Amino acid sequence: MITLKTLAGALLIAAVAAPAISMAQEEKHDDRRTEQRHDERGAGPDHSWHKGDRVPAEYRDKRYEVSDWKSHNLRQPPAGYHWVNVNGDYVLAAVATGVIADLLLNN
Repeated sequence: MITLKTLAGALLIAAVAAPAISMAQEEKHDDRRTEQRHDERGAGPDHSWHKGDRVPAEYRDKRYEVSDWKSHNLRQPPAGYHWVNVNGDYVLAAVATGVIADLLLNN
């Protein structure tokens, strides 16, 4: 017969172990995503920019901004975003933060 003390102990172990297992699974997922990113060509000078990354501050300068997006066959950027051209790769980035929302790579 299971006693209240045994049940409480099992619940305590489960409560402590669950976050640790969850963290280990998240770390494993992050490792796979990092490995996958190294295999995929990204945008930017060394092809390492991906969605969710930030465009470095030096590339947020007006000289990299694509104001004539139609002539480059790009869609209109949503409010608060702009296209950035780096070595023929186009990056849709948030103006305020530089977070990359989309990429169009020059193959």
